[in-house]
Amino acid sequence: MELKIGKTFVGTGHPCFIVAEISANHNQSIDKAKKIVKAAKNSGANAIKIQTYTADSITLNSNKKDFKIPKNSPWSKYKNLWNLYNKAHTSRELHKIIFKEAKKLDMEYFSSPFDENSVDFLESLNVGAYKIASPEINHIPLIKKVAKTKKPVILSSGLSNLEDLKLAINTLKKYNNKKIIVLKCNTSYPSPIKDSNIITISDIKKRFKVLSGLSDHTIENTSSILSVALGGSLIEKHIKLDNDINGIDSFFSLGPKKFSSLVKEIRTAELALGKISYKITKSASKNLKGMRSIYVSRKIKKGEKITQYNVKIIRPSYSLAPKHYEKIIGKISIKDLDIGDRISLKKLKDK
Repeated sequence: MELKIGKTFVGTGHPCFIVAEISANHNQSIDKAKKIVKAAKNSGANAIKIQTYTADSITLNSNKKDFKIPKNSPWSKYKNLWNLYNKAHTSRELHKIIFKEAKKLDMEYFSSPFDENSVDFLESLNVGAYKIASPEINHIPLIKKVAKTKKPVILSSGLSNLEDLKLAINTLKKYNNKKIIVLKCNTSYPSPIKDSNIITISDIKKRFKVLSGLSDHTIENTSSILSVALGGSLIEKHIKLDNDINGIDSFFSLGPKKFSSLVKEIRTAELALGKISYKITKSASKNLKGMRSIYVSRKIKKGEKITQYNVKIIRPSYSLAPKHYEKIIGKISIKDLDIGDRISLKKLKDK
């Protein structure tokens, strides 16, 4: 299975597609946003992703209980949802700047729309794919709108049960969009590694016949690296500038150094996975001499029988292979052989 995000192939037989999620870490600063894009490129990410919404498109400006942010939330200082999203949103102008910077650096770029109008806007910017964020997995009108673009759709499963996920996937397929990647995700910030359950990645591929991967909110690399071994085709991780503690999502995001380390570890894991092969590798072939073969262990005169007392299976492997041992016992040597001489079938005859 494979698909294309922009110009890049994603899927079986291709390197894991690594997405750097800027989210709200730009703090609505053009300079900071550009620096993050460059840092992502230098770290080895394949793509930049942002989020497309306004406070009004995602919630109400209300201080009623339902809209208040709990005191134990890392975003509690914003009091209510509208204030948080108003601070965290990416302006349309900043969208254009971020995507232009990504394009200049030959990176793929896309976004998570949170309403149907945002899809129209992103289409005008020619994004390479769409991401359905975890909280939007039940937003069927949005999923329908995205499906109709015929572009790849990445579904994040962080807040979905199996039925929600089935409905979202079936909705995409109903509108003839089968370019689907489902990401295992735990929507918790930061996410405890014990809740990663990344073994689900291989089940997603098998159950839904789609590509799969990981949206990783842990502050470690373990889950992302292991997801590659489970067949993950895409990994998404939040990125920030090094030592930035002011970004809204900075407390669970990786700085460029750590992001770069993640990419290198993923690429190393891919090298280790390699391909299905039963051949002796070039690097191992130099150690073939460490295998055993049959050598003369006592002097053998011409016409003397080969016995278990005058030949031995030992290292190195330059002589006759051990599989011939029983075949040569009882044969006659046609020449004198000294200790350490190699045995060959040409040097032996039947009685």
